[in-house]
Amino acid sequence: MVKIIILLIGALGTSVGCQSFGPQAVGGTHPLYNEVISRSLNEQFLVNLVRLRYRDNPYFLEVGSVAVNTSLEGSVSAGGSIVSGSDTFSPNGSLTYTQNPTVSYTPLRGNEFLKQMLTPVPLEALLTLTQSGWSVQRVMRVCVERANELDNAANASGPTPGREPRFEAFQAMADRLRDLQQADAMELGAAPAAAKASGKNGHSLVLRFKGGASLAGKFKELCVLLGVPDNSTELVLTTDFLNKPANGVAVRTRSMMAIMFFLSHNIVVPPSDEKAGLVTITRSSDGERFDWSRVTGRLFAVKSGGSRPADAYLAVPYRGSWFYLRHNDLESKSTFMLLNQLFNLQSGDVKMIAPTFTIGVGN
Repeated sequence: MVKIIILLIGALGTSVGCQSFGPQAVGGTHPLYNEVISRSLNEQFLVNLVRLRYRDNPYFLEVGSVAVNTSLEGSVSAGGSIVSGSDTFSPNGSLTYTQNPTVSYTPLRGNEFLKQMLTPVPLEALLTLTQSGWSVQRVMRVCVERANELDNAANASGPTPGREPRFEAFQAMADRLRDLQQADAMELGAAPAAAKASGKNGHSLVLRFKGGASLAGKFKELCVLLGVPDNSTELVLTTDFLNKPANGVAVRTRSMMAIMFFLSHNIVVPPSDEKAGLVTITRSSDGERFDWSRVTGRLFAVKSGGSRPADAYLAVPYRGSWFYLRHNDLESKSTFMLLNQLFNLQSGDVKMIAPTFTIGVGN
């Protein structure tokens, strides 16, 4: 009987070995928590965009920490009896594995966070994004509100406006930049010479043409749109609209909050919410309804419906409807990824504000 008990204990030990403990537990649970937290933060971002469409206040919670406590309890019992020369033996064993995750949430709020959300994206960030592989067209259309006299829907950097924006000439300029970038005919970087030309200390951003004669016409078109001499071979980017060189391009960037407002206008809301006056309807000069997909349609589009669609990449419920991005809408997914990177870039090392909410998720 003792031998059988020993075998039973060994069997329990083998089953323990099949469980995920120690280093193995990290490999088993880390990808799952990573996926869930990533999806949760993406849903938070999307629902905040929807809130802005309805002129509701956005709110951000940061995942402060995730702690997972695991425990293992086992027991072995045995009983036996001898009846008429034969014996019976009844071994019993149990093994209980428990995992208790605890998630801590911290509200992102306070003066420092608000300041960073309302501070315009610096020109250096545009350089960082374009040099990291992002299309200069996407970066300009999302982050820039005005370049010289070209408006990129400047009145769309806040709640949905009642009148249509100006944007066509800016989009044409951004298209020329895209063409030059794809042909590897331009270089965006920092150059001391530009700082000297602009009368400022330090480095300034310069957009330099490096293509051949076949692409010179594209760069000339870009210069004409921006209102600089069409024989220029480089453009100096500055934020000073009052003191810029002849080949200067004065740029006004959007803040993170303004970018979120800008992208929220092309969120399609249910007709019943429009009729109820829950959102603003933008009108053109002739009184017709303005279509915001003309401004942001190729960049970002959020659909809505009565139920969660099967092909949704990301979906959130709000005010009795579902708002979602489609899996095959690669343009919107790319812009959403850029939006997340900009948020992390702008919010930076924001000091967490108490209180912190700690939630025991359960077994």
